[in-house]
Amino acid sequence: MFGSQIKLFRLAGFDVMLDLSWVFIALLVSWTLATGYFPGIYPGLEPLTYWSMGIVGAAGLFLSIILHELSHSLVARRFDIPITGITLFIFGGVAHMAKEPPTARSEFLMAIAGPIASLALSGFFYLMASAALAAGLGDTVAGVAGYLALINLIVAVFNMVPAFPLDGGRVYRAWLWGKLGDLNEATRRASAAGQTFGLILIALGVVSLFSGNVIGGLWWGLIGLFLHTASRASYAQLQAHVLLEAEPVSRLMTKNPVTAPADITLRQLVDNYVYGSFHETFPVMEGERLVGSIGVSDLRGTDSTEWERKKVRDVMHPLSDKNTVTPQENAEAALRLMREGGHSRLMVVEGGKLLGIVALRDIMRLMELKQNLG
Repeated sequence: MFGSQIKLFRLAGFDVMLDLSWVFIALLVSWTLATGYFPGIYPGLEPLTYWSMGIVGAAGLFLSIILHELSHSLVARRFDIPITGITLFIFGGVAHMAKEPPTARSEFLMAIAGPIASLALSGFFYLMASAALAAGLGDTVAGVAGYLALINLIVAVFNMVPAFPLDGGRVYRAWLWGKLGDLNEATRRASAAGQTFGLILIALGVVSLFSGNVIGGLWWGLIGLFLHTASRASYAQLQAHVLLEAEPVSRLMTKNPVTAPADITLRQLVDNYVYGSFHETFPVMEGERLVGSIGVSDLRGTDSTEWERKKVRDVMHPLSDKNTVTPQENAEAALRLMREGGHSRLMVVEGGKLLGIVALRDIMRLMELKQNLG
């Protein structure tokens, strides 16, 4: 879902990340407010004033989204649901859950926290706008505060649409979960509602395009496409959880993998190991000690003219919790680690000893087999 990210700061124990797509939306919001929204409501002000209001308004939206997602994260922490961070991106923000909520009640409380926070912010900014007018501070302060009151109200209302994975969709899933007692079926139904709502937004975007509202049509279409895709992906993620959480890595790993010495050259690695075994990743050994891993992708990132000079230890990934997993860990955790680290293979290690390698294709094959077997 996300591309390049920048860590902004840490808030209440959570890392707040900025996806570079947010830069686009920040510029678009500032431009829209400065050239359209504020001049239409408060005519006669200087262009610099409008741009100042637009930038402050975009910054206020930025803060509002962080607080919205922070409310989810704080409730999640209350129920011991790991949150790996908060990311702001082109369509808003998301708090990254490392696992599903344990109960329907915890799902409901975590989901509803976001809209409640947005409603509270809407009320706060409304009072600020009223106070600014009463104090005679002029249209600039009251205008920005009024905009933030309105946009937070819109965020709260839109997020309560019962379309998964919007907050309202999660509330709907929690209700279904409590009624049916089956998280998988509740997610399937809530995801179907999310996909349907996404298609409706796409259709609305097409109608807007043919009506001459090009910008509005594109945005409705993009939001609908994102929601439709996110709904499907969320259900697929739960399917992976259901199918893989009880499967230990030791069941999937390839034992006694081919290893490469740390002191050989990259040319020797290619000729004697890559072409000799057709494997894509090799654990790296210094004598009997495991020190890291190296893959074909690492060789692609190195100039082939350097292969005669550089050694495996110069290019390898050192042993870390990013490229290793224990044999007792479940396959779902291994899959999540692969996605986060961009790896297709992980070394299975216990007590510093190499036991095997687990590959993405083997995990996906297991999921396929379990789905086919029902």
